[in-house]
Amino acid sequence: MGTSEAVLQILCGAGPRLFYSNPCFSKSNSRCAFEFHFKCSRRRASSCSQFLKRSSMLQYGVRGIGSGFLRNAKIDPSCLQHCKCQRDESVGGITSEDGVGTWFVDNAKKLNPINGMVNASNILEFQELKQENEVMTFNGTNGALGDTTFHKVSIDSIEDEAWELLRESMVYYCGSPIGTIAAKDPTSSNTLNYDQVFIRDFIPSGIAFLLKGEYEIVRNFILHTLQLQSWEKTMDCHSPGQGLMPASFKVRTVPLDGDDYATEEVLDPDFGEAAIGRVAPVDSGLWWIILLRAYGKCSGDLSVQERVDVQTGIKMILKLCIADGFDMFPTLLVTDGSCMIDRRMGIHGHPLEIQALFYSALLCAREMLAPEDGSADLLRALNNRLVALSFHIREYYWIDSKKLNEIYRYKTEEYSYDAVNKFNIYPDQISPWLVEWIPNKGGYLIGNLQPAHMDFRFFSLGNLWSVVSSLATADQSHAILDLIEAKWVDLVADMPFKICYPALEGREWQIITGSDPKNTPWSYHNAGSWPTLLWQFTVACIKMNRPEIAARAVEIAEKRVSKDNWPEYYDTKRGRFIGKQARLFQTWSIAGYLVAKLLLADPNKAKILVTEEDSELVNAFSCMISANPRRKRGRKDLKQTYIV
Repeated sequence: MGTSEAVLQILCGAGPRLFYSNPCFSKSNSRCAFEFHFKCSRRRASSCSQFLKRSSMLQYGVRGIGSGFLRNAKIDPSCLQHCKCQRDESVGGITSEDGVGTWFVDNAKKLNPINGMVNASNILEFQELKQENEVMTFNGTNGALGDTTFHKVSIDSIEDEAWELLRESMVYYCGSPIGTIAAKDPTSSNTLNYDQVFIRDFIPSGIAFLLKGEYEIVRNFILHTLQLQSWEKTMDCHSPGQGLMPASFKVRTVPLDGDDYATEEVLDPDFGEAAIGRVAPVDSGLWWIILLRAYGKCSGDLSVQERVDVQTGIKMILKLCIADGFDMFPTLLVTDGSCMIDRRMGIHGHPLEIQALFYSALLCAREMLAPEDGSADLLRALNNRLVALSFHIREYYWIDSKKLNEIYRYKTEEYSYDAVNKFNIYPDQISPWLVEWIPNKGGYLIGNLQPAHMDFRFFSLGNLWSVVSSLATADQSHAILDLIEAKWVDLVADMPFKICYPALEGREWQIITGSDPKNTPWSYHNAGSWPTLLWQFTVACIKMNRPEIAARAVEIAEKRVSKDNWPEYYDTKRGRFIGKQARLFQTWSIAGYLVAKLLLADPNKAKILVTEEDSELVNAFSCMISANPRRKRGRKDLKQTYIV
């Protein structure tokens, strides 16, 4: 390509976004930047053709899955797949299609599939911002190319950049894509476990690929992680429960026994025995089921969920979750740090995030389980748990100004079946911040509930996924979005979305977090802002026919997240600073943005993630609360199977 032609393309807006993280792209060395751009263009075109050629050769059958697949700590060459294919480190540069994720007035009517209404003011504001962002400023002397500074490109180029980064994070096993690493931060030499494929981190990546019609990587991920289920690794001589899914895995190249030159690739899972804090993941299996359903709905390929090994995997996860134990509540009892908030934050017990994912996974599993004699008892237990869990969360976790005033006047030390204060909550537990913070319109589900303890913090993922999964009622779901709008400055501000609110501070922070230097107030999991939560927020808004709220949040994120090199999280009350220990080029920050854009462009696609209550579940729930939710339940009610 000649220099004059290149300049013409750049002036016309055809040039792709330049990465400012590269030293070549400093404002003082723009000539180097353009030279690097031209080289990268040729490299991307070559990588694209190689990727398409390789994709056409791949079959849907997954290699390396068998009875001897990674079952022992010592590698048995006879049991492992021999991989002779050459694996590229990345397939960057495949840009998204024109128009993907675009949000403006022309397609505004698509945003609300029910009544076709949107918030016109928000749409116009978003269009004005888009027009502003498309302005490219050139500063130079006499139009010389070497003095040109490339300031800002259009939002479409941000999406192109995001897709390129997402594809560069792809991991391959035996020549086939199998997942995406957590982060590819060139500024950090200490990778820790960010170079591994995390199940929970891959979910937005998998959804993004599904929405783009690229199903192979999701299929491979589902089937290969299934083979890692209940691996034989132990922690302090104790094995993980049957059905437990790993938190992450890594593709390792190891030498073959008896051959100094031959190597093979193996998958090395981590169930928490190497993780910081040594906490096993509770949410991995739940996310796996949710992604499996999304794959079937989006691709139309139901053969994966109908496979015997996949059906067995679903049942193993369900049996692990609904097994009888000492706990008498329908919620799932888990330890601290067992989910996205993977450090000590005082969420042990029955955290809302796990309950929302648990409820969603139960609904997805019930939809996918094959009807057979062996599944009858499991389905019966599953239905009973769904009814009891929905009643428990909706009745006891819900808080609004009316419910708060009721708790404020609670009587304690009640002993009876018809007690109002069933969990013996002391009114003095109500924090002063909550009295001032709760709006007159709106409400939310509290973070945790245990005897004599209500965690009144607002946890975003739990509330958003309660909306998506229909764990919250329709009225409660709208109230949650009303609260987010009312408390926009606290929960969104300069970067969406606060992982929780408020932060633990002072003595409380010292006791609950163990003086965790990474979880200081308004940082990381202690009320930091996480761009990846954009996609869950978008799904919730679309489900409730209020997509303009999500569009407003995406608009805010687009102003900074790309310029800041896609950080893992942001610090301070308003999310103004990049997190002090945040990784850059965090994959789920990238994927979360892409999923939000894709869903706003075509809201109907959100159906692959949304679960609706069926009439049977609604009727069963209605019977439980028909007369009085706090009705007297004496000995005559012991035959009732629902624990409330």
